[in-house]
Amino acid sequence: MSQLQAFSNSPVKASSIIGTDVVNPNGDNLGDIKEVVIDPNTGKVAYAVVSFGGFLTMGEKLFAIPFSSFKYDPTENEYVLDISKERLEAAPGFDSDNWPSMSDEKWNRDVYKYYERPPYWE
Repeated sequence: MSQLQAFSNSPVKASSIIGTDVVNPNGDNLGDIKEVVIDPNTGKVAYAVVSFGGFLTMGEKLFAIPFSSFKYDPTENEYVLDISKERLEAAPGFDSDNWPSMSDEKWNRDVYKYYERPPYWE
């Protein structure tokens, strides 16, 4: 019998992503993932909604960040976001009571452009 080998693209539950730390490449904690946003038509993960606060001294604010902007570090079980503190502080964000209309194509394009990622739907 052959041994089962680990599948390198192993799917994970959204609940195991929510609450995971987000760090910069130096390992400094930036915040954590609060929500995972999925396109119901394609099944693709569109965004991770991340809460940044404390470390960046800007109070708790939410940011929709294209999921493709993150690199997962399985050793540390954290998501690495390679973005400068200044760029992150200037990023378009929102508070938990005023989510943007994620059905607005312009808003989606602006977010993907800000993070210099190709839109997931193209």
